Amino acid sequence: MRYGRATRAVGGALAGALLWTGCAGPAGDGAGKPGGEALRPAAASTGTGTEAGTGTEAGTGASPTPSGLGFDPDPERLPRTAAQARELAEAVVAGPDLWGPGYVRRSPHLSPPGSWPVLDERCVWQGGTLPDTVLASVTAYSELPAAAGRGPLRVAATVTVHRDVRAADWEMAGTLEEALRCPDQKLRDGERVSGLSSIGTAFGSGTNLTAEDSLGEIGKYTTGEFPGTHTYGWFQSRMGQVTMAAVTKGAEGHRDPDVHKARAQALTGMLSRVEKRLEAR
Repeated sequence: MRYGRATRAVGGALAGALLWTGCAGPAGDGAGKPGGEALRPAAASTGTGTEAGTGTEAGTGASPTPSGLGFDPDPERLPRTAAQARELAEAVVAGPDLWGPGYVRRSPHLSPPGSWPVLDERCVWQGGTLPDTVLASVTAYSELPAAAGRGPLRVAATVTVHRDVRAADWEMAGTLEEALRCPDQKLRDGERVSGLSSIGTAFGSGTNLTAEDSLGEIGKYTTGEFPGTHTYGWFQSRMGQVTMAAVTKGAEGHRDPDVHKARAQALTGMLSRVEKRLEAR
């Protein structure tokens, strides 16, 4: 495993997040993306921004061919069953340890097996069923608890293990499409995100030196729980047949740079874990 890559990723992802904040409109006191109880990268439908269809045929597993990233997966270590995929997802998904000091688990901490929220035609997140192209998807919920002058900063991480690279590639494309189709979204009762902007970045483009594909969304988050408009961020990366996402929903008293840094740490930490678990030795 190339540990130096993860260190560069924190700086690159942070720089990208700061750039996004500048491009996405007024920033609030924190950051955040579709999350809450309806957090998940969505099922893909068309390739908007990422190059889908570059993996292997469905059901054959991720391609063992080394990518430009230098990630060389061992075919014998790739998950091929739902049980293997769930074990991998739970092992690599970011908990409080990756988000940073002071973060704690929310209850429940992990999403139940089979969870798959879907963005409907009204731009409202609803419960859905796990697609056939997905072996397992796990979301871990954490937060930085409220303190004097600071609201609770709720964050989450999702790891989705697809049957093959092609399906993971399509998911990345579909996630980009969602922000274009629904720049304003209802996460759940009392929670909304608006003014979403998104961009996809292939390996070697922009600041992406850590994943075969990456994307970012930034918008404005509001909740009935506390006043103000805050920054919402969803950043997602793909390595082989695995996609990883880190989402932050802002709150009063949290500086955007601090939230961006935590999100970058969570995402690059998951990338490092996946690489360590799957890369040929």
